[in-house]
Amino acid sequence: MRTALVFASIAAAAVSLSSCGADDAPTAAPTTTSTVSTFADTGGQVPTDAGPKSAAASADAALTVSDIRLGSHPGFDRVVFVLGGAGTPGWQVAYTDSATQDGSGRAVDVAGSSILEVRVLGSTYPFDSTVPPFAGPDPVTDPGTPMITGVYQRLVYEGVTQSFVGIDAAQRPFAVSTLTDPPRLVVDIATP
Repeated sequence: MRTALVFASIAAAAVSLSSCGADDAPTAAPTTTSTVSTFADTGGQVPTDAGPKSAAASADAALTVSDIRLGSHPGFDRVVFVLGGAGTPGWQVAYTDSATQDGSGRAVDVAGSSILEVRVLGSTYPFDSTVPPFAGPDPVTDPGTPMITGVYQRLVYEGVTQSFVGIDAAQRPFAVSTLTDPPRLVVDIATP
């Protein structure tokens, strides 16, 4: 009887340890290099215009990009620049023939058939806003948005955060808007 009790205790411990090991076992790193947009606002119209778009930042804007998210929606893919700091962002968004970094003039190698330059106005350096800057990969990619080859760079220069969105298609219509709580600059790009 005692042997059976010892055996049952060992078996129970082994089952318990094996199930704990499964929960604590390291998992493979995800293949996604960005966070898919999970914000409540998944609405939006399918963009119809590929022309340049701009809007001014609020006078008190002092914003830092703290995250970049990609998401897919019916008829368009979405790039979201999550911001921290004060004020409301402005923007200048337009297609460009080549990606050139502000300040240095350095060429940025962007994959894809077309390049959408996104300039977030009202930006400030992270040490001025005290908001931790986005420290994710460069470029930011997501297999759920294959038309977007990546969001490249996030250089802050003279009140502007400059990024480039590589698109694996001819220049697609796009729309730009903002969301709040947290502040976000949203670029929707029509899918083929």
